[in-house]
Amino acid sequence: MERLNKLLGGLFGVACGDALGATLEFLSQEEARKTYGYLKDIIGRGHWKLKPGQVTDDTMMTLCVAGGILENPECPIESIGNRFVKWYNSDPKDIGMTCELAIKKYIKTSNWKEASFYVHHISKGRTAGNGTIMRCIPVALYYRDYSKMIDISRLQSKMTHYDEKAADACVLYNTVIYKYLNEETKEGTITEAIGSSEDYKYVMNMKKEELIPSGYVVDTLRCALWCFMNNSNLEDTICEAANLCGDADTVAAVAGGIAGTYYGYDSIPERWKNKIEVKDKLMSIGEKINSTYN
Repeated sequence: MERLNKLLGGLFGVACGDALGATLEFLSQEEARKTYGYLKDIIGRGHWKLKPGQVTDDTMMTLCVAGGILENPECPIESIGNRFVKWYNSDPKDIGMTCELAIKKYIKTSNWKEASFYVHHISKGRTAGNGTIMRCIPVALYYRDYSKMIDISRLQSKMTHYDEKAADACVLYNTVIYKYLNEETKEGTITEAIGSSEDYKYVMNMKKEELIPSGYVVDTLRCALWCFMNNSNLEDTICEAANLCGDADTVAAVAGGIAGTYYGYDSIPERWKNKIEVKDKLMSIGEKINSTYN
């Protein structure tokens, strides 16, 4: 498959999962079924009262990471951080608590390590949320050097989330994305990436009823991997992830990133990708990343 197709698939997969899932965020499955049935279309509304095609922090922070990498690929953290701050100052509707606290502390200290540790301390160690895995896909899409990709995956996570579980999840996720970008097999890639990880090694044997679509990064990645491995196309993967409800936008965004990279941009329904309000930015980012390979 053409590389650009996979790059755009990953980026738009995140955005489409985000925009679809945002409608169901914070709802129980019972509440969602009563209001929306089984949701398959991007309709907006929900807790954030979005317009159809509006995205949340998942996609906007992904754009920040991508922009920072493109500006300074050798050492992108400062450039990424500047974009986080600019986005935060735009008064976004949706921002996770850990990210918000870390960005606010960074604005005062100009030190991401200090900001991250501060949030970890005041939250009594609860910084293993999914706020970094939702935004990390540009790292895997950009860097050809695997070791560099792993390093930047961890560093961008540590900017806001001190807990190693958040960084470990980004590494596992981006390893999968990196391998799919290079045409590796669906099941073998997941199995190899998980390895002997205690957090993820049983995910393929889980029942759907055992999935927990929470904001805890391990739960999020388990849900995303399960939905991807138990469906045979992108649309079904994203719909199943979003309709788990709970932290639906992020679960579906993470699942969408995997499925989009694997199946490609052409596999995304036109009725979804044409609605995404930041589609031109995503297209531009994908083309710029692709140009680095030419």
